[in-house]
Amino acid sequence: MLTTSDNYRLIAKDLTRSLTTLSKDPQVARETEFYMDNIGKIKSVDDFMKNDRIYRFAMKAFGLDDMAYAKAFVKKVLTEGLSDPKSFANSLTDPRFKDLAATFNFEAKGEAATESTDARQGTVDRYLRLALEQKSGEQNEGVRLALYFSRKAPTISSTLGIMADKALLKVVQTALNMPAETALMSLDKQVEMYSKRIDVADFKDPKKLEKFVTRFTSMWELSNGGASQATSQTAPLMSSTYPVGISTDVLASLQLLKLGGR
Repeated sequence: MLTTSDNYRLIAKDLTRSLTTLSKDPQVARETEFYMDNIGKIKSVDDFMKNDRIYRFAMKAFGLDDMAYAKAFVKKVLTEGLSDPKSFANSLTDPRFKDLAATFNFEAKGEAATESTDARQGTVDRYLRLALEQKSGEQNEGVRLALYFSRKAPTISSTLGIMADKALLKVVQTALNMPAETALMSLDKQVEMYSKRIDVADFKDPKKLEKFVTRFTSMWELSNGGASQATSQTAPLMSSTYPVGISTDVLASLQLLKLGGR
């Protein structure tokens, strides 16, 4: 059995090949083909919400598949868009909703919202990357966490951004051999502690990022006792990887409100 480090390197060293191989998976290929054949027919937020297959494909592409049930919430995000600084999407702490609204920008572009490259091939590329991470996690959650970290960490601008994402924080805690109980400390103490150990600017440097991910995979292997034991223990982290600030409880409550229908 490959170690976590070997498995991660096998996928990451030629990410294009890994994604191309996954794109040929029958189920992935069917969903991708359907999306590309039909996204151009989506001319409004209502069209987007009503076509459940398109909607779920897009939600998965943006890492929001676990929030797909909250249609009233998502509809409000897309309807109000981003032009108004006080819009619903702009009030949320989770950047994925802003990314979704920016890509499917019906508020600003109207019927042309789905004509952009980002709404078409860009969304397919996102979908494939998320699918690759999920598939990797079926065998070894450490590999999934490593792939997730390598994708997300370069976009983080502060230590608080690491702490706000459960999966990113798990990678940092593991790499630095810090107990999960540190999460019980005050927020200020945690920020101070992690700021002394890591510089998030380093993650924008591919070499430094790779060095940190390698450190994580090695520590993961040691702390989890091998790949086969690593999946069940941390799957909840990656099935709900949204940052702190938006909880499923809040979404469930909002789903009961009348936010303009479905």
